[in-house]
Amino acid sequence: MKIRAELRPRLLLLLLMIAILACSRGDQPLGFLGLELRGSPGGSGIKAPAESDEPIEQVEAPAPFHTPTPDPVREPPDPQEIPEWYTVQYGDSLNGIAGRMGVGANQILVENGLPNPNFLAVGQILHIPTPLPQAPSPSLKIIPDAELLNGESALGFSATELIRAWNGALNHYSEFVDGEQLSGAQIVERVASKYSVNARLLLVVLEYQGGWLTMPERAPDRFTYELGYERIGFEGLYRQLSWAADQLNRGYYQWKAGWAGPYILSDGSAVPAGPGINASTAAIQWLFGQLYPPDSWRTVVGEDGFYRVYEILFGNPFAGPQYTVIPDNLEQPDLQLPFEEGKVWSFTGGPHSGWGNWAAWSALDFAPPGNALGCVISNEWVVAIADGPIVRSSDGEVIQDLDGDGFEGTGWIVQYLHIETRDRVPAGITLERGDPIGHPSCEGGVSSGTHIHLSRKFNGEWISADGALPFDLDGWVSEGDGVQYNGALTRADTRLEACSCRFPFNQITR
Repeated sequence: MKIRAELRPRLLLLLLMIAILACSRGDQPLGFLGLELRGSPGGSGIKAPAESDEPIEQVEAPAPFHTPTPDPVREPPDPQEIPEWYTVQYGDSLNGIAGRMGVGANQILVENGLPNPNFLAVGQILHIPTPLPQAPSPSLKIIPDAELLNGESALGFSATELIRAWNGALNHYSEFVDGEQLSGAQIVERVASKYSVNARLLLVVLEYQGGWLTMPERAPDRFTYELGYERIGFEGLYRQLSWAADQLNRGYYQWKAGWAGPYILSDGSAVPAGPGINASTAAIQWLFGQLYPPDSWRTVVGEDGFYRVYEILFGNPFAGPQYTVIPDNLEQPDLQLPFEEGKVWSFTGGPHSGWGNWAAWSALDFAPPGNALGCVISNEWVVAIADGPIVRSSDGEVIQDLDGDGFEGTGWIVQYLHIETRDRVPAGITLERGDPIGHPSCEGGVSSGTHIHLSRKFNGEWISADGALPFDLDGWVSEGDGVQYNGALTRADTRLEACSCRFPFNQITR
């Protein structure tokens, strides 16, 4: 690619940055860009330097809007209300306990003399220390909520075209994922669609953590754990980016559900959430809280950190169209149960994550008739719960678009997961209620038994099955009890309890 004369000094600076990166500490924010070209306001995308020697018109970047849509202040847990003692329950982790108590995990470790944070015993009694005072997180709003979602603001954006135009390290990367070789662009687009996280945001994360979009070479110290999350089982760009998308979802949906902080940072510090932030800002603060200690983290989530890189790449995110994600008067369309009339299925899973671990508690599970356990072949049919075209069908997942516009990020979307390859409906087919989708299985995602996992999205946002707009399937309305997979379906005077079993109390039929 031919580089314009006035950009050559920046390229020299880029080479210097790469040299610095080779010696940088893993806990320090990177945030380097090789070529600082500002995109059009509203985040419609940028273009790489064209093959021309014509000078670039210098345009002043717009000043950031710090509080475009003020949010209510969330009050962190009152230290006086934090219990002095806690008994470890099944499924607890040290970080989970620390987060609920509003203290740092390291504080609990030291207070109780625990030799290993990964081994807690059910019934073990922990003394909960008094939280150490910490300044709240920055109140700068980084992006609007719509910019986190793979929703309306992502319409028309192509990560592939942008990656190809910049021709950086990401354009030359490939990795073996789930039995096939994927390019860097394919990895970004797959993670964006599966987690419903905006590809633009994922690209900024990649750029901030390693210059993936604009630098010709990968950051030397990020060859195995490309985003800096160094945990066994998260090697490679696909797993790193999937983890990042899952953490963004965690921060976003827990904030939407009323969580008020604190953030538990990588060193175990507990930091209260700053006043006036929105869900997407909470998501970005949460993600980088897993990667950086307090001083570096405050730089990342401050005005000259991640926000500045986003602005350089895509313009001021608050300067373009501001999309409403969930209208105040939103109603669910008429939906039926996902199986054939007269068949008796089991309600096996109450509200839980739609994808990954943290995509809102948007899903319900149903297992087909029969007494066989585990991942067995079933000839029962999963059927469409509404009318609409199939826009995606692969890897055990079928996505149906209920508004018929062919775009997964607008209007109501239904996800059918764990659909066997055999007889699975292809993309491009328009179905009516009751038409066959395919057979339940263990394909796609993680599953220990044959079933169908059903979830909803609206404008790219996962819709909680136990929130203000619960599932309503043939009059059966979902609810949860605060524990993933627990919950019930209620219709009139009949109540069915979710259970990974087959008993009369969880049997359901159309």
